[in-house]
Amino acid sequence: MTHVFHSLAEIPQGFGPSVAIMGNFDGVHLGHQQVLGKVIAEARTSGWKSVAITFDPHPDQFLRPEKADGLLTLIPERLRLLAATGIDAVLVLRFDDALACLTARECVQSILVEKLAVRSMHEGANFRFGHRAQAGIRELAEFGREFGFTLTIHEPVHAHGLAVSSTAIRQYVSAGAMRQARWMLGRPFAVRSTQARGRGIGTRLLVPTVNLAAYAGLLPAFGVYVTRLTIAGRCFEAITNVGNRPTFGEPSFAVESHLLNYEPVELTEETPLDLEFLLRLRPEMTWPTPEALKGQIMQDIARAQRFHRRAGIRGSHPSRNA
Repeated sequence: MTHVFHSLAEIPQGFGPSVAIMGNFDGVHLGHQQVLGKVIAEARTSGWKSVAITFDPHPDQFLRPEKADGLLTLIPERLRLLAATGIDAVLVLRFDDALACLTARECVQSILVEKLAVRSMHEGANFRFGHRAQAGIRELAEFGREFGFTLTIHEPVHAHGLAVSSTAIRQYVSAGAMRQARWMLGRPFAVRSTQARGRGIGTRLLVPTVNLAAYAGLLPAFGVYVTRLTIAGRCFEAITNVGNRPTFGEPSFAVESHLLNYEPVELTEETPLDLEFLLRLRPEMTWPTPEALKGQIMQDIARAQRFHRRAGIRGSHPSRNA
């Protein structure tokens, strides 16, 4: 079981010794997973605790909100993915003015040494920390020699020849390049939300269309996608439009999924919905007539059905084969 601490005050007295890694972990991608695996392995070998230290909100969203990208994983999903690695504990630090103003030395002494009793740190080669990101791995190694912990530096992980990073994944998702994003994440890019309110849907989904509620994280580029929607543990093949639906009437943004293997399912406005984006079929377009739009929709559905059928024939998860 992974323990989650939402402040330094929640860490019990005498916690540690520990092996730790500090970062944003947006997406908990293959690079994160590999380093977290090393942290966990060292901790178990040494009889210590493994700890991931992360921030909420993301520092960029606090310091540069007007320029900050949407996140691949909001904090509840990030914590779920971190826990799935087997890490012993996650420390979620509230990123505010007080934390932003801590010097590198203060970060090390007050968080790593005094609270977590760190004996070993793992970080990527581009790791920065402290007020205005004043320090990097060279300074962290010096602090380690002073305070008695070691530092292991990890180079970027590559997938299909691409260097894995949260920034790169966000760029691929923003461009609708779901295959490349999937390579780096090790799973399909997905969003977790609920159904849009006021849709007239009661406690049972009686039509094969679901609209997602407003979502605070990153969404793919406008367009039509082959997707998979999980509702209360039941998985449906789907096709999803992300966009403003510009053809008729006033533009109205929506993430609207049409279930291809539809059957009635219990659904309330609080039911979690997990929508996985597998492949982008085309950008969003404006059509001259309802007939033209209907014809394109039928083509989109046929392509999505072929995709799902091929994945089923291969007998494995589309994220590993498509």
